[in-house]
Amino acid sequence: MSAVDESGGRARQLREKAQELRQAAERADDPEQRRRLQEKADRLQQQSEQVSGMGSGDIYPLE
Repeated sequence: MSAVDESGGRARQLREKAQELRQAAERADDPEQRRRLQEKADRLQQQSEQVSGMGSGDIYPLE
């Protein structure tokens, strides 16, 4: 398995987890818990974009 395949798989896992957290946030009754879940989902989404960019050979980090 190449590094690109591995990073693509990792990026996909992060995106899936972020989506799960967003769904959990939508179901959360507590506003504070909803906010925390959404923030964690946002961080995972950013990580997936960074991993995806590194796997494609992009040398510049996403901002």
